[in-house]
Amino acid sequence: MSKILLKIFDLYPSMFDSQSMLLLYGFLLAILIASLAYRARSLSKSGTFAAMLIGTIIFGLGGIPWAVLLLIFFVTSTALSRAFKKRKQGLSEKYSKGDQRDAGQVLGNGGLAAAFVIFHYFYPESNIGWIGFAASLAAVNADTWATELGILNPTPPRMVTDIRKRVEKGTSGGVSLVGTLASLAGSALIAALASLFTDIVPLRDNWSLFPLITLAGLAGSLFDSFLGATVQAMYFCPKDNKETEKHPFHACGTETVHVRGWKWLTNDWVNFACGVVGALIGILLVKLLA
Repeated sequence: MSKILLKIFDLYPSMFDSQSMLLLYGFLLAILIASLAYRARSLSKSGTFAAMLIGTIIFGLGGIPWAVLLLIFFVTSTALSRAFKKRKQGLSEKYSKGDQRDAGQVLGNGGLAAAFVIFHYFYPESNIGWIGFAASLAAVNADTWATELGILNPTPPRMVTDIRKRVEKGTSGGVSLVGTLASLAGSALIAALASLFTDIVPLRDNWSLFPLITLAGLAGSLFDSFLGATVQAMYFCPKDNKETEKHPFHACGTETVHVRGWKWLTNDWVNFACGVVGALIGILLVKLLA
């Protein structure tokens, strides 16, 4: 057996180089975490496979700093989605999906981050990969915290496009003081971790990254709200007389009717756009100010 293994190593040395081993470890770690999340009913089957893919790329090509940021986002967003159940009763009818994240949600929140890891792998001398990665995660984390904690606001939110107009809690495009502060905190958490690990990219001052990534994440989250208020696909349930993201059927089983927005622009694409805007603003701010 040992002779056979030696021949394999001689014939295929590239299969066992350090990068290949990192990818293998990343794959195994991604399987472990995604499987635990599936058992905890935080991921659907499709979401589990998508999480394995994203995790393998980020853990395997990035390493510990990149993995930490991703795990903090996933753990906190999962925990917050399960918190304050009583406060959230009745709000699920407005959202297109439940607490179990499917492939669309996983890719919408983490797909861009994985793309920046791949960029950094091919261009390690550039700081764009790390900044874009951190800012995109800061944006989607900010949006998640705003959604999950905004329901604690004592008064109904206001529409981001018209602050004089109050809307029901859970309405796409609604913003509140508590939600905005939660968004800021969620973005700042990722920004702080990104600053802590920024020795891996060439920047004069690690902590100069903190306010810039925080602002970029907050901006991405607000852009998410803007899309929700304007062009995100929204539907109406004639039975419950409520606006909702759900389609083709509402929680009550009634078929929903499209009332506004672009039909293709689902919440998953809005989340992706949130990350894109956060990343672009983060890169721009760092290039101009850091």
